[in-house]
Amino acid sequence: MKSEGTMLYRPVGQKELDLIADADFKEFPPRLEGQPIFYPVLNEEYASFIAREWNTKDEASGYVGYVLCFAVQPEYLTGFEIQKVGSSTALEYWIPAERLEEFNSKIIGKIEIISMYRPQS
Repeated sequence: MKSEGTMLYRPVGQKELDLIADADFKEFPPRLEGQPIFYPVLNEEYASFIAREWNTKDEASGYVGYVLCFAVQPEYLTGFEIQKVGSSTALEYWIPAERLEEFNSKIIGKIEIISMYRPQS
């Protein structure tokens, strides 16, 4: 049950969302070459900013951004430091790519889509 976990968020483009859907919304896909970390973020505001301002302008994201939310076993996250990468809301965990399978096993329930952004006309 999500109430028992730590809620995290993840901004993604269309290709990553398709891979998550292929996994029945239970796990994130392996990182690509040149992507050494997986970074779930700690708040919806920061995830929305990335989805809206970055994904919608990125061809590789299909010019669409989604914000996903999911819960993770809290005790697992104690092994990682919160990284502040900008403003006070720009907080994320850095999960090494080689530990993503382990991270996925700590997800409680399913990954959910909570918002979608398209380029402004």
